[in-house]
Amino acid sequence: MAKFDFDLITLGAGSGGVRASRLAGGYGARVAVIEESRLGGTCVMRGCVPKKLLVYGAHFAEDFEDARGFGWDVGKPSFDWSKLIANKNIELDRLEGIYGRILRDSNVEIIEGHGTIADHHTVDVGGKSYTAERILVACGGWPSMPDIPGIEHVITSNEALDLPSLPKSIVIVGGGYIAVEFAGIFNALGADVTVIIRAGTILRGFDDDVRETLAAEMEKKGITICRETVVRSIEKSGAGYSLRIAGGEDLNAELVMYATGRSPNTRNLGLEEAGVELAKNGSVIVNEWNQSSVESIYALGDCTDRVQLTPVAIAEGRAFSETNYNNNPIKVDYADIPSAVFSTPPIGTVGLTEEQARENGPVDIYISRFKPMKHTLSGRDEVTLMKLVVEQKTDQVIGCHLLGAEGPELAQVLGVALKCGATKAQFDATIGVHPTAAEELVTMREKRPDHK
Repeated sequence: MAKFDFDLITLGAGSGGVRASRLAGGYGARVAVIEESRLGGTCVMRGCVPKKLLVYGAHFAEDFEDARGFGWDVGKPSFDWSKLIANKNIELDRLEGIYGRILRDSNVEIIEGHGTIADHHTVDVGGKSYTAERILVACGGWPSMPDIPGIEHVITSNEALDLPSLPKSIVIVGGGYIAVEFAGIFNALGADVTVIIRAGTILRGFDDDVRETLAAEMEKKGITICRETVVRSIEKSGAGYSLRIAGGEDLNAELVMYATGRSPNTRNLGLEEAGVELAKNGSVIVNEWNQSSVESIYALGDCTDRVQLTPVAIAEGRAFSETNYNNNPIKVDYADIPSAVFSTPPIGTVGLTEEQARENGPVDIYISRFKPMKHTLSGRDEVTLMKLVVEQKTDQVIGCHLLGAEGPELAQVLGVALKCGATKAQFDATIGVHPTAAEELVTMREKRPDHK
């Protein structure tokens, strides 16, 4: 008779939890996944996927305008927000069905409800207890907001994806990737958008040239960026809201959205009571094998606060199952992870920023700003930026930063090049594809004068 009900119980059916569970089930483990919301987690249901569908939808506004320069007369287009949201929801339902089928096909039992860890091998759900040899915490993250008067009036990215109507004006507080992505969406669809940030510019942690160039492009499109600004309180005012700004005039908007970061979604899971060590921000502290301070309890994805990206959680899920259920120990390599920001225009990046690279020694910087070929006829005033950070000592390319229409797609390919240790000489020896924006990556020859 089995000692436990399951070999593995996973808390959370997001991308990382599903990957770990279905692989473990495929390798013969008895697995259960506990989920209190929807299968697919943040990325599929409340993040990457629905947000990018909205980005696609918003970008048609510029596409219709640009078409005129190429001889098209499409008349005056109209937009239906409710139709976009309805179609987006149909796609999410389809994806959730796929996730459920994948789990069932891998012999994974799906348990609906909120799971609480009762001891090192037991999880309680709705008054019923389940036991397992191992417990995997994959509960993701959740939007975090400051404790200021009136914060109950604001929305987060969760609600922004399902608004009943498109606001005429919106204030977005925060300067990270979620804030700039939604600023681009609402601006393109016709809303009056103001972004409020504490810092001097947007996207802390990204390369400075990219940050400053994107900020300028956003402002060109009519987005107002209030720098070094702090919101003290929010009040209901007529048909909208009034924001009291420290040391400045009040701001008014129909809607207020906060995108000031995300926190590990680890509250009320019984982790600390079970002896699991948590960091100050609530993230689960794990070793290189995703194991917590309790031998039988593991964690992966955003709730560990290592690298908060869906593909990273998926890689961690694979590593966990390969290691524990397929006799194939794997660790995740966190170096040179490509990422993207689906701003308008979008960003693709991989490797070190110039500032990070300089901390390790001398670097050469190659940078190019140009008008994309498409806009020579569309007439749109938009800049593409490409930047390579090269280690002087080895000639190795250690950072690639792109701002422009194909930036996210190029970042994936550049990630392979950086993983292979490509040098600037090898970039230079590669023949470009003409006419493309990407050929600029292999034709940049002039180093930027070093004034550092």
